[in-house]
Amino acid sequence: MVAASFAHVGVWVFDLDNTLYPPEARLFDQIEDKMEAYVQRELGVSREEADRLRSVYWKTYGTTMSGLMNEHGIDPDPFLDEVHDIDFSVLDADPVLAERIGKLPGRKIVYTNGARPYAYNVLKARGLDGVFDAVYGVEHAGYMPKPEQAAFEAVFALDGVDPTKGAMFEDDVRNLAVPHMLGMRTVHVGPEPLPADHIHHHTADLSAFLSQLV
Repeated sequence: MVAASFAHVGVWVFDLDNTLYPPEARLFDQIEDKMEAYVQRELGVSREEADRLRSVYWKTYGTTMSGLMNEHGIDPDPFLDEVHDIDFSVLDADPVLAERIGKLPGRKIVYTNGARPYAYNVLKARGLDGVFDAVYGVEHAGYMPKPEQAAFEAVFALDGVDPTKGAMFEDDVRNLAVPHMLGMRTVHVGPEPLPADHIHHHTADLSAFLSQLV
């Protein structure tokens, strides 16, 4: 039944963080600490205020970086370099997931709100390097983040993605609204289902879900 829902899919788009690795790895804890330190230093605020701004900007703009760009005019590249300089050894290789993604029919791409060099580091640590046909970061959308429609359209145009023949896998339900509107099959990857009209499927185990498709 699940496989039939994806019979038309020829391009598979995967988010990176907490999608292609389990949230238990807590990679984002490291990134958030780096973000708070950056905001505290660059804006001259307390650690508590930096944490508050990080959260507010993420909720308002889609990413903390986008909030800093819009509110304070920061240069995104140094920010991305600094906050993604973390320990990737907490991630384990997953050869089964690599095999299942590799067997999907058609084109496989990664699209993250992080930067592409960071994505490459995550994929290497997970044993997923070489599995995907392309990897796109926030820089490929002119630093516009998901969930903005223009960000999706920029990346999809760059890759030649036909959304009506695509599927999107994401841990952040906000980032599935536009793909759904564009005609994609949407899969929420997360510990708990969050029912919404723009979510077709939910899974707490990406690898197990993909085993139904290959």
